[in-house]
Amino acid sequence: MSSGISSVAGATTSASSATKTSSQEIAGNFTQFLTLLTTQLKNQNPLDPMDTNQFTQQLVQYAGVEQQLKSNDRLDAILSNAKASSSASATGFIGQTVTSDGKTADLAGGDATWTLTPSRAATQATITIKDAKGNVVVSQSKTLSSGAQTFVWDGRSTSGMTAPDGTYSIQVDARDATGTPVTVATQVTGKVTGVDLSGTSPVLLIDSARVPISSVQSIGSGLST
Repeated sequence: MSSGISSVAGATTSASSATKTSSQEIAGNFTQFLTLLTTQLKNQNPLDPMDTNQFTQQLVQYAGVEQQLKSNDRLDAILSNAKASSSASATGFIGQTVTSDGKTADLAGGDATWTLTPSRAATQATITIKDAKGNVVVSQSKTLSSGAQTFVWDGRSTSGMTAPDGTYSIQVDARDATGTPVTVATQVTGKVTGVDLSGTSPVLLIDSARVPISSVQSIGSGLST
């Protein structure tokens, strides 16, 4: 897959336009209100002056709304700048080999690789590989030492046939010497071929897999077996 960046135009422009229009409307209404208030105060009956408390309350309310709109404008600008900065940083991952949390990996060139990190040593671990439809392709048993280690599947199914290239998921059921279940974290390693900027946060494209940038654990070559 060739490297690239995909993005979908969001509602930022329309949201900014709506905010700007709202600001103009409230500013216009505020000016009209002040004009009306001033006119009424100038022409009120000196013997029966009107109650200004209500006008004062409305002035405070208008001022509060105007301040809120200005705050929203500033927040929108901050969010836009933050997203632009995050997007620019994400493009730097293209071409890099990253390791991230995940259970799915692509079988290509005769192997698929995962990094397994048991919480402690497991004397018995059943590793099951499934295809994109959830069908079990192969199941293996082995021991796992504590700490991060690489598991490489050669693409051979239980029947001995070579599975076609594609996306496969891993499931690990591990237990220690006492039979107590052992938690095993799974990670995938691959080269970033593109970045999807259509969402609220960048998503890295690793072959056919999609990895949120927040899931990246390390940048560089994978662990040795």
